[in-house]
Amino acid sequence: MMRVVFVAGVLLLSACSNPDQPTTPAAAPVAAASATATPVVPNAPVQPATMARYDGYGDMRFGMDEAAFATAWGGELNGAPQPGSSCFYKTPRWVKHPVDFAFMFEDGRFVRYDVGTARETAPGGGKVGMDEAEIRALYGERVEAQPHKYVAGAGYLRVAAPQGESALVFETDAQGKVTRWRAGVPPQVDYVEGCG
Repeated sequence: MMRVVFVAGVLLLSACSNPDQPTTPAAAPVAAASATATPVVPNAPVQPATMARYDGYGDMRFGMDEAAFATAWGGELNGAPQPGSSCFYKTPRWVKHPVDFAFMFEDGRFVRYDVGTARETAPGGGKVGMDEAEIRALYGERVEAQPHKYVAGAGYLRVAAPQGESALVFETDAQGKVTRWRAGVPPQVDYVEGCG
């Protein structure tokens, strides 16, 4: 009886297959497929493209005092006010050249940050290396052009934040390329010489 069931099963299977259609190859082993695939980590946090914001940088907001800023930053910072000065810059420990990246403080409050490298992207997408046309395409009618205080043909492209009191200022060279930018609150965001 068992033999009859086995023979009937084999006949049934062979009757169901179509000899004109090729058999599909077996799926590749999971181990081989996962070796080349990018691993997916469930519930992994999405990293922001930039920490630059109109109202500050990362968790640091304009107006914070030095102690609150240091707590929000959570890392080592270099820089301190000079005797008799109320304005100074602090830089993260990893910054080799302060002109590349620095936080400005005045009267004990975080008021601005300066960027001189293409590694950081400004709120809204502006970067060092873009030309004036690209900045205008990104920020539209909010862009106000002003001549540079010291360099003939160069300028400043000031962009008011969509909401709030802060602004961005892109500094351009004589060819119209952005060489550096800053974000902050007035009047400090408009200081041409920084704390100078």
